[in-house]
Amino acid sequence: MGRAGRSRVVLRAPRPADEAEFAALVRRSRVFLRGWAAPPAARQKFKAYVERSKRDDFRAYLVTRAGDGRIVGAFNVSQIFHGAYQCAFLGYWVGAEFARQGYMSEGLRLVMREVFGPLKLHRIEANVQPDNGPSKALLRRAGFRLEGFSPRYLKIAGRWRDHERWALTREEFRA
Repeated sequence: MGRAGRSRVVLRAPRPADEAEFAALVRRSRVFLRGWAAPPAARQKFKAYVERSKRDDFRAYLVTRAGDGRIVGAFNVSQIFHGAYQCAFLGYWVGAEFARQGYMSEGLRLVMREVFGPLKLHRIEANVQPDNGPSKALLRRAGFRLEGFSPRYLKIAGRWRDHERWALTREEFRA
């Protein structure tokens, strides 16, 4: 993690010093993200996010621009299970001002290298609201396949929302 290669983005773990920039991006993106994601903007919630990112069952990856280091969004790999399951869940969001510029596509490729490399997972699953076209397109570009539909699956912004289940395995990623 952390090297840009030919990518315009670099992944890195969040750190306490990121709080102001992270919170400002979330605040500027509040309307854009409403109903889709609720990244931690408050000081205590961000601090808890940084601490959680150090646990064995959770990884947080800030997507930063290679040129200037600005945070553009984040990926979270959560509920990491090893043993026979070797699976986790993927969550993500992008700041409004950085949307539809390809940063998250590049970042997702780097995250998948982490998931199927150092994390040694076999499968990653992402749950997306059916009407979130850009998010589904991001997953499709990365090789994820639609597996099913889960009504009232996740509670976001106080409402239970339907989601589609998308997944990718190590073998599919290599192909």
